[in-house]
Amino acid sequence: MSDSDPPGTFYTEERWQNWIERIDEEEIDPEDEDSARLLLNLQDDTAIAVAKIITAYEDGDIEAEAAREKLEDIREIVLSEVQLDDEEKLMLVDGVQTSLVCVFYAAEEYVAGGVAEDGSIEEYVRAAADAEAEEDPDAALGYCAQAGTRIIDGDELSMELAEELEFGLVAEWVNGLDSLQTAMSDPEVVEEDED
Repeated sequence: MSDSDPPGTFYTEERWQNWIERIDEEEIDPEDEDSARLLLNLQDDTAIAVAKIITAYEDGDIEAEAAREKLEDIREIVLSEVQLDDEEKLMLVDGVQTSLVCVFYAAEEYVAGGVAEDGSIEEYVRAAADAEAEEDPDAALGYCAQAGTRIIDGDELSMELAEELEFGLVAEWVNGLDSLQTAMSDPEVVEEDED
């Protein structure tokens, strides 16, 4: 990290904690549109930070090593254990964290090795679903991350494909990749609005 970089340019512990505090303070009902939006905003906000790091790396503003470090910093913030007394809220935040795991892996894989060239998004996601069915979550995550590198490169994840998936890890990861796709196409900051 260079001296000209303000610390935590892309994402900060404080930012994550602000979201967690909002979730802690509000009545959360995943069936309720406002609650669902709050959780999605939490997820999108992180995906946007990841997209900004990738863009900075692609534009040559930061080296691969710095991009990896920044991704790791955000991953440590976002995937650390959350302190919430409400079990249901904990589960919902855990779902967001699970979705984001694949976003980090895809970004790290993209920075380390570029775009996965052996298949389309659909082929990678189907391979991931097959791996999950065979109880091989590591392989499933690998395939999802490869799909993610193609999303970063501009390929489009179809929502029909996402809707076909059985509920499980791959469906959660693809949900995260959908946030990454949105973030790559429109990396505008999600406002932590106080309404």
